[in-house]
Amino acid sequence: MLKKYYKTLEKNPLFDGIDDYSIDQLLGCLQPKVKNYEKNQFIAFAGDEFTSIGVILEGQVTVIKENATGNKVMISLLDPGDMFGEMIAFSNFTKWPATVQATKNSAIMFMEKSAIVGECPKMCSWHKSLIQNMLKIVSNRALMLNKKVEYLSIKSMRGKLSTFFVEEHKKSKGNVLNLTMNRNELADFLNVSRPSMSREMAKLKDEGIIDYKKNQIEIKDLESLMEMTE
Repeated sequence: MLKKYYKTLEKNPLFDGIDDYSIDQLLGCLQPKVKNYEKNQFIAFAGDEFTSIGVILEGQVTVIKENATGNKVMISLLDPGDMFGEMIAFSNFTKWPATVQATKNSAIMFMEKSAIVGECPKMCSWHKSLIQNMLKIVSNRALMLNKKVEYLSIKSMRGKLSTFFVEEHKKSKGNVLNLTMNRNELADFLNVSRPSMSREMAKLKDEGIIDYKKNQIEIKDLESLMEMTE
């Protein structure tokens, strides 16, 4: 049943470096369960008992948190190959910190936390690769959160965007940036609202400083961008 989803699973960093044959062996060890959800159906509620990590096989889900005023805030929008719950697996938390809801008819593969981080009864080598990948994911998320805190000190929207684009330019060593984050994820990373961020990006485009299409950003005027960093 899961073989038709192997290409989707290969997109997930949890299965990085693991081929189809090895994924087949590994899933035999993990014994995952696939559940189907209809559009708008809730997958997990904040406060529910956490037992499994979810990987989206089909459809789309959103992760939602409620702020202090009771308003619901979308944390992330997840597509096939993405997962949720991975940050809790190595923590002491036993409850879901956020609500997860299907935004389209979706198929989710659930892997029990104990099957991933516990001892493998078959002592398979691929389980070691899985744990190493999980540690990389958690470490990268921790580094991203640390960087996110740095952006909190930047007051203006333009300053946040300019600083982010300049830093990405240094990494890519080119004027065309292929962002790994979508607009919702970028807005969350910068701790700003997506509509406000989109308006500021449109202004930067009108001023000839950047151009963009979907997740690709082209820096047209690096000097002006650097002058606006904070």
